[in-house]
Amino acid sequence: MTRRITKVGLVQMSTSADKAQNLKKAADRVLDAAARGAKLVCLQELFASPYFCQTQDPSLFDLAEPIPGPTTELIADAARKARVTVVTPLFERRAPGLYHNSLVVIGPDGATLGLYRKMHIPDDPLFYEKYYFTPGDLGFTTIDTPAGKVGPLICWDQWYPEAARLTALSGAELLVYPTAIGWHPAEKAEFGADQLSAWQTIQRSHAIANGVFVIAVNRVGHEGPSDSGLQFWGHSFVADPFGVVIAEAGEGEETLVVDCDLSRMEFVRRNWPFLRDRRIDAYGDITRRFINPR
Repeated sequence: MTRRITKVGLVQMSTSADKAQNLKKAADRVLDAAARGAKLVCLQELFASPYFCQTQDPSLFDLAEPIPGPTTELIADAARKARVTVVTPLFERRAPGLYHNSLVVIGPDGATLGLYRKMHIPDDPLFYEKYYFTPGDLGFTTIDTPAGKVGPLICWDQWYPEAARLTALSGAELLVYPTAIGWHPAEKAEFGADQLSAWQTIQRSHAIANGVFVIAVNRVGHEGPSDSGLQFWGHSFVADPFGVVIAEAGEGEETLVVDCDLSRMEFVRRNWPFLRDRRIDAYGDITRRFINPR
């Protein structure tokens, strides 16, 4: 079986209130990852600003921008210089009063290869995303890139096996999850290890169940009031189609560059033929909200 190696870069970084500084940092790290051999570079969710969804403030809609716009243009320039594909998340202003949590996949010539809008929108303490974001309306998709077939998903999407399955069924080789997830500092001592383990476990399960690579890219640093706010836990990682974590970052700023052998999908799926044995004739009820006991 011929090996198909693609190098994937994961940019895990902190952010400041200075958008220009955040964009420059991300662009510089794209160039660095490419210099280390990466052909696909993934940035974290909403990387151009601090995670603003901790509060409900109408003035923060000013952070949104159209596509194309300043963020996509700057990253497209970096992609062209480095000859690399970049997964570029951003706060999209689609129309007045209509906003999405989105990502654009930009090819090595700077052209846009595809757009994805986050489908699952959370609403939890300090994660008030329903206030800002309209749920995505483009569905689940796979985007062909020179580095492989990328299945784009965003953060809260990573907890839903349906999203991973439908994206894999559309041909994805790499499920990519730009993320902004962290601890409430007061809860870290009691729940922190379990929360981090659950986050990693659910995504490793997507890799196993679908026989694909999973790329999870988180942010780092404390954002918000010093005695509360969120402490983003980092731990960006790559899992192979067997669910093995082949690379993982720590809790500081870091850029991983990881070899992904896409031919491993064939090997794993031959031995774990989950797609062959799916009972597609029996899954109709999956579209119901809940199935009442009989």
